[in-house]
Amino acid sequence: MKLGFIGTGNMGGAIIKGYIKANPLNAKEVYAFDKNEEKLSNMVTELGLNPCKSINELVKCSDVIVIAVKPNVYEVVLPELKSALSNNKIVVSMAAGMSINFIESFLGSDAKIIRIMPNTPAMVNESMTAVCKNQNVTDKEFSPVFEIFKTIGKAEVISEDMIHTIIGISGSSPAYAYMFIEALIDGAVKNGMTKEQATVFAAQSVLGASKMVLETDIDPVQLRINVCSPGGTTIEAVNVLKESDFHENIVNAMEAAIEKSKIMTR
Repeated sequence: MKLGFIGTGNMGGAIIKGYIKANPLNAKEVYAFDKNEEKLSNMVTELGLNPCKSINELVKCSDVIVIAVKPNVYEVVLPELKSALSNNKIVVSMAAGMSINFIESFLGSDAKIIRIMPNTPAMVNESMTAVCKNQNVTDKEFSPVFEIFKTIGKAEVISEDMIHTIIGISGSSPAYAYMFIEALIDGAVKNGMTKEQATVFAAQSVLGASKMVLETDIDPVQLRINVCSPGGTTIEAVNVLKESDFHENIVNAMEAAIEKSKIMTR
C-alpha cells in the first residue's frame, strides 16, 4: 500500500515518522508533498521517503492519500485533490472541524473517505487514534488502512459523532499532560533538582502511571487510593489538588475543547 501525505507539519510529520519508524522497509512506499520545500527536503533526508512536486503527482503515486494540512487550507487543497482523484483511491482526513459530509461536498458523494483523530505521540509510536469511515469504504478496504494507525500506537474504530469527545480526551489532551509535567519539573527545580533530572523523573512517573492504568485493569480511582497512605505525603498533595478543583478544572478544559470542536465543524 502506497501512502501519500499532503502536508508534513506537526501532525502529518508525527504520523510519517512514527509509521516509518515502525516499518522502516516501507519508507519507499511513502510519498509526501509540502509547499515548504525545505521542510520536505529535511524529511526526505531523514526518513528516505519520496518527495512529490504537486498534489497531482502525489495522488497518482498513492493508494491512500492523507490530508495533513490545517483546516483553513482544506478549501484550497480539496478541489486540487478532486481533479486528480480516481474512484479506487482512499482519502484520509485528520483535521478538527472537517466532517465527512463537508469533504464529500468537494470530492463527491462517491468518494472513499476515512476520518481519523490522532495525536502527536504518533512520533514515538504512542498515538491514540480514533478512526471512522463513510459508506463507500468497504470493510476489506478499511482494514489495512486501520492497521496503519495501529503501527503508531493504539487505534479504535468510532462513530463520527464521537469525534468531538475524542478531541477533548485524546486529540488535545497531550497538551494538558505536558502542562502537568511542566509543573512537576518546576516544583522539583524549585526544590533543588536540575531541570534535566527533573524532566526524567516527572515524565517517567507519568508514563509509569499511564501504563498502570492500561496494563493492570485497576480503576484509576483505586490506583490513586492505593498510593495515598493515611497521614502520608501523597494524600497531603492530593488534598491540595482537590482544594484547587483539579479534577473539575480538567473536565472543564476538556469540555472547552469539545465545544470548540462543535463550533468549528462544517
